[in-house]
Amino acid sequence: MLDAVDTVLVRELQRDGRATFQALADRVGLSRTAVRARVQHLLETKVVRVVGIVHAAVLGTQAIGHVSITVDGSAREVAGSVAERPCVSFTALTAGPHDLVAQVRTRDDAALAAEIDQLRAIPGVRSAEVFRSVTTVRDAHSVVRELGDVTLDDIDWRLLQELQRDGRAPYTRLAEVIGLSQAATRARVVRLMRSGVIQVTGLADPLALGAAELGGFGLVVSGGARRIAEAVAAQPGVRYLATGFGRYDILGLAEASSRAELVAVLDGIRTLPGVTVRESWHHLDVVKETYSTELPDKPADRRFG
Repeated sequence: MLDAVDTVLVRELQRDGRATFQALADRVGLSRTAVRARVQHLLETKVVRVVGIVHAAVLGTQAIGHVSITVDGSAREVAGSVAERPCVSFTALTAGPHDLVAQVRTRDDAALAAEIDQLRAIPGVRSAEVFRSVTTVRDAHSVVRELGDVTLDDIDWRLLQELQRDGRAPYTRLAEVIGLSQAATRARVVRLMRSGVIQVTGLADPLALGAAELGGFGLVVSGGARRIAEAVAAQPGVRYLATGFGRYDILGLAEASSRAELVAVLDGIRTLPGVTVRESWHHLDVVKETYSTELPDKPADRRFG
């Protein structure tokens, strides 16, 4: 577990991965030198990783499927094979109605259907049920707002590649990579972040922050799904939430410091008008969780938004 100062620093990096050491120092009341040392230690020990998460519209991965899988034989072996698929961004072993769950991101529904077929063909997979996400209402580690009107050139593309690898890469190094001045480089990075093309955030070890328990849930609702989803997303502990179609109307992920707290999160969701928890499951082990995607080939001066 982290001390109070490190916990605040991690939370601030989650909010703004490129926050300056001086801004962080002002936030926690320590010297800039002391904060630099603490942040460096957090990064070196992998308590937190600061990465750039590129908007799905830029990546061309706007078709999202959440797959619930039952297996014959070893669930861990199957989960390992599922995690090897490049389109799979999240895989976890679960206790509940299914043996493991996975999130798949592809360019369109045809590609999504083809990827699900590939998952069903993995030895040991008995069945795979799909929830097709339509709208992501909350994602603690990704950009969910609409993309602003922006044109990207090859220099922007190189910056996105560098920021995906290291969200806190100094402007001096970024400037050397793209061949511009530090001022011009800073202006480009700020534009990319403000337009929503990329979000630079800290990915923290949940155990270090006391979030030892993860649980998923599938909801059916009476009334407008988006309105109810926004109410669910506002509940404490809800980390991810999406509306869509399939077995549920809404699918989500909650985190908590204990099982008792996780139960309390689900109970809080159950009390909301129009909500029925159809299924819930406990995440036993997260096998894969990634937010970096190989950027597709892109011609210069491509327009988004």
